[in-house]
Amino acid sequence: MTTRSRWGAVLAAALSLWGAPGVATATVPPPPPTIAAAGDIACDPGDPSFAWGAGTATKCRMAATSNLLVSLGPDAVLPLGDTQYDKAAAAAYGSSYRPTWGRLDAIAHPVPGNHEYQANPAGYFSYFGAAAGSAPGWYSGDLGGWHLVALNSNCGAIGGCGPGSPEEQWLRADLSAHPAACTLAYWHHARFSSSRNGDNTNVAPLYQALYDAGADVVLTAHNHHYERFGPLDPTGRSDTARGLRQFVVGTGGKNVEAFKTVHAGSEVRSKTFGVLGLTLRPGGYDWRFHAVAGSTFSDAGSGTCH
Repeated sequence: MTTRSRWGAVLAAALSLWGAPGVATATVPPPPPTIAAAGDIACDPGDPSFAWGAGTATKCRMAATSNLLVSLGPDAVLPLGDTQYDKAAAAAYGSSYRPTWGRLDAIAHPVPGNHEYQANPAGYFSYFGAAAGSAPGWYSGDLGGWHLVALNSNCGAIGGCGPGSPEEQWLRADLSAHPAACTLAYWHHARFSSSRNGDNTNVAPLYQALYDAGADVVLTAHNHHYERFGPLDPTGRSDTARGLRQFVVGTGGKNVEAFKTVHAGSEVRSKTFGVLGLTLRPGGYDWRFHAVAGSTFSDAGSGTCH
């Protein structure tokens, strides 16, 4: 094959991709990355509703939500804590989490919840290994043009989350070192919530650091339902210019719970099992809540980065 014929074949392939006559001058850009997230996931195998992993209509739906993950085929999965009930023991992970959400462990980037610390977090760190970051469990990385920050909201067990704490200092340094156009942070305990648990003030300094750095999105769980907030400042007031949009996605399978008093800034709420999908575009994001089969609730929209 001559040089001319080789280049002719390459050009023909390029033209077929673009679908138009002329000389191709660029390659097709890859699609923006997608992520899927939820917390409060896998029931203890001893739970009466476990039903050999199948669960019931109202509890232990980790198989159904993991089927959603598999069908969506995201680039990354963010388990938002309380991954394995009740005490995140190694044996429970093997019987409940691994056969369901564990099918996507290769792309999982988890954060710990309060149940991971209820007995000993060693089970959590042992199961997820390097993917969980070394204890005490905060780390960061990049996906597409986005910077993603995983944080540990079990503040009492890690030396606090207040100003000057190891985690808060690390977070500010990490944000300074990665001034991305778009930043997403995720942890377990919701900063703002319409649940019976109410707002979590322990993580307020982390939210403040993200706000100061111009971050865009926060994903949380802990409260067993779905709630979407409009962009809020660190005090919970609407701030469309610089506020962070928080999603509470505690719908991974364990069970769902009722709301209490609707919080200012809360835009959508639902007691539906499912996962949140996000498409991380350059300069913005699209979200969609994917409910398990048999549910009719949906929530979708778009936002722009600061």
